[in-house]
Amino acid sequence: MAIRAWLLATFALLALGAGPIAASADAPRTRAPSRVFLIVLENHEYDAVAGNPEAPYINGLATRGALSTNYHAVAHPSLPNYLALLGGSTFGIAENCTECAFPGSNLALQLSRGGIPWRAYMEGMPHPCFRGAEAGDYVKRHNPFMYFPSIATVPQRCRQVVPASRLAADLRDRSLPAFAWLSPGLCNDAHNCDIATADRFVARLAPRIERQLGAHGLLIVTFDEGTTSAGCCGVAGGGQVMTVVVGPGVPRGVQLARPFDHYSLLAGLEQRFGLPRLRAARRARALPLRRWGS
Repeated sequence: MAIRAWLLATFALLALGAGPIAASADAPRTRAPSRVFLIVLENHEYDAVAGNPEAPYINGLATRGALSTNYHAVAHPSLPNYLALLGGSTFGIAENCTECAFPGSNLALQLSRGGIPWRAYMEGMPHPCFRGAEAGDYVKRHNPFMYFPSIATVPQRCRQVVPASRLAADLRDRSLPAFAWLSPGLCNDAHNCDIATADRFVARLAPRIERQLGAHGLLIVTFDEGTTSAGCCGVAGGGQVMTVVVGPGVPRGVQLARPFDHYSLLAGLEQRFGLPRLRAARRARALPLRRWGS
């Protein structure tokens, strides 16, 4: 009878226009958006960066976040590694081709179909969706998005591949997407310039990014390949490279000794966003991005 009386009273309030009963002040609120931001640098072996006094900022990230001490690129030269990070395969490529293209899915397509905002920032790119092989410090081989027709030939997706100059506006407007990728130009990524230059570039940018990651966000810094053929995880080796992850939920000073590679990073990103794993990422041991970002 008490339940029936409560229901009658509720219906009466609604009929009088009182609206639904207000939620408790202690009810959980929708949490602020959290973001994952990936920066890919170039061509330095792990030992050339870890502990190097010319890279104080990147090493500082490693001490206040997580450092993977057994992380490997999967091939040489650059392009196969970028394809592995985005598409879960080298697609049999062993060169920096610029006219090649690869059908099928990739992380950006997965995010698009899942309704998850993303953007790829390319330093030196003349304009969004630029299809050329190079322009100044920009090179297509460091932009895997433009190798997938599912991105490059679909305007609403291709418009998300933008010059890095757009990043300043997105940071100012606090409009970073849920997932962002940054490929610096040939100097700032340490390809043509020294590691100190890349370190200063990251130092200028990372604090602004970190302030907008959100309570469960992550900043990841990795290198596309090293200078040796060291490898792991049953795949061809592209050298051991430094990979660090920082964010509010990442334990300070963690060192991961288990073997990981670029497929592990893709697998961790897919887990983080609730996406199925692509190609070689299915078999990879995932970086624990979901645990650190939850």
